[in-house]
Amino acid sequence: MTGPAPASIFAVELLAGLIRRGVSDVVVCPGSRSQALALAAAAAESAGAIRLHVRVDERSAAFFALGLARETGLPAPIIVTSGTAVANLAPAAYEASEGRVPFIALTADRPAHMRGTRSNQTTSQLDMFGAAARLSLDVEPPTFGPTGDIGRGPDADPDRLASRALRAALGAEGNAPAGPVQLNLQFIEPLSGTAGFEQMIAAGFSAASSEGAETRAALSGASGDPAQRDAQGGARETVASSDSAIAGTYVHADDALTVVIAGAGAGDTAEQFARDAGLPLLAEVVSGSRFGREAITAYAALIDAPEIGGLTERAIVFGHPTLTRQIPALLKREDVEVFVVDPHTGDSYAPAAGVHVVQTARVSADHDPRTHRRWLGAWVTADRALQQARSTVHEPDLDAARETGYKERSAYARAEVAVKKEPITRELLVESVWRATWPHDRLVIAASRLVRVLDGLAPARKLVVHANRGLAGIDGTIATAHGIAVASQTDPDPARAAGTTRVIIGDLATLHDAGSLLLPDAPELRPRLQLIVGNDGGGTIFDSLEVAGTTTATDFERVMRTPRQADMRALATAYGWEYTRVETRGDLERLLTTPVTGPTLVEAPIA
Repeated sequence: MTGPAPASIFAVELLAGLIRRGVSDVVVCPGSRSQALALAAAAAESAGAIRLHVRVDERSAAFFALGLARETGLPAPIIVTSGTAVANLAPAAYEASEGRVPFIALTADRPAHMRGTRSNQTTSQLDMFGAAARLSLDVEPPTFGPTGDIGRGPDADPDRLASRALRAALGAEGNAPAGPVQLNLQFIEPLSGTAGFEQMIAAGFSAASSEGAETRAALSGASGDPAQRDAQGGARETVASSDSAIAGTYVHADDALTVVIAGAGAGDTAEQFARDAGLPLLAEVVSGSRFGREAITAYAALIDAPEIGGLTERAIVFGHPTLTRQIPALLKREDVEVFVVDPHTGDSYAPAAGVHVVQTARVSADHDPRTHRRWLGAWVTADRALQQARSTVHEPDLDAARETGYKERSAYARAEVAVKKEPITRELLVESVWRATWPHDRLVIAASRLVRVLDGLAPARKLVVHANRGLAGIDGTIATAHGIAVASQTDPDPARAAGTTRVIIGDLATLHDAGSLLLPDAPELRPRLQLIVGNDGGGTIFDSLEVAGTTTATDFERVMRTPRQADMRALATAYGWEYTRVETRGDLERLLTTPVTGPTLVEAPIA
């Protein structure tokens, strides 16, 4: 071959189009059919235009890309070859769809005429994500035309494809939310080659990078977290009062006994609304809204209290609640009017018939938040009492500490030593991690029993919390956390980059994603990532469900709890992670006050 390959020219222009529009991270899984895309990504990295992340497992890589997008708000295109590589993206793509996270899959394919012929590594991989995809395009192989240029039709021009893919992946208010996009890219031989065009390609990527930096700067003023951006209102002001079901804006202006509910993705918007209205904020720990004076920690218990939650007349819902049974039960009550705030078209959270879905919510300018003072006070007072009763925080006996007698001081010292030797419970573990996390840190919480325990304990604090609650599966938690850690710790803002990413995860979720413990080689970052594994020997989350009481202990143990014994130390060592085991309160306190310098797996056996 004496000239550049059409596949490489197409790949370079496609990536440049994505970079120009703000993309800063690209994930590559090696493969033959995708080589033009992979080599273009390598050239973009060499030009300083992107951060390139190379992974060998497509399933893990997809969740890593999901983590990058959760943190940055922008998709991190993932490049894979044909065949089962594409199918391995599906779990992360479905989570991206339901979690409303931007995700772009660049899937290399053999030419269409080879489909149905049982050719090697060839299958029907177009539209792999089905209805979950915001956009799915099958792109014909690029070839040079009579003018020596590749095709420039609407479904062939790489820059147009980049624009369409990004628009669809990011979503828009009044349209579909953020989610997965698949560009299925057919390539024919020669599969790659740039033949003397390297300097021109480098210059093009450098120029695209400069434009991309300007694009990101403009976008950063709108929102960071894509899930939080979803929860924010649009510009449309078709006002709907509390007794109207017109899709537009809910305006809070009366004294109805109202609660604000915040699920995953609600973010600052829900807290701001609750504060302006003076209403109780029932914010899940994964919502990004659990802060401020209106936040209620023990909301699930208080919903069940007839003298508090039983008096509720209206609920305003932001985000996607998934952690308790009490929230949907409240929203299904016939005496509770429900407004769900969702600026997007398509599926909206609607746990019961008669739910009013509106695009935005605001508080009337003449509303006085003191109107709800007694209502809010009832929730806050009861919540404080429950928090005090539930908290695992140790408060030393100061009177005993001031005693001057030998016996009294000795008794105090023995009591304090006994406290340090207390075994670790789920409650102690999760509350300690929550309280040890700082605003510049990142906290990732797996779908397990631990997140529900934390939800009932965590006091109001403004922290950055991530969780895959779109489909609430245990898959991909480690990979997602790795992506979040890398994205946050390479942030241009030193304050944002200074933190540690901590992960609260169970043993089964850890084993399910054990392959994601494989760390990349230099020059990629080895992040400050602390994986805190609450090891209770199996799926104890099922202990609290009806099935635990409706089947035999043997069958329950065999097919539901599924206990597994694994050597976490050996697992950490095999993948090059530092390993620490904590068994007591004192161990845990020392761990959480010791700086994290790299990837660390912490095993905490649960008493």
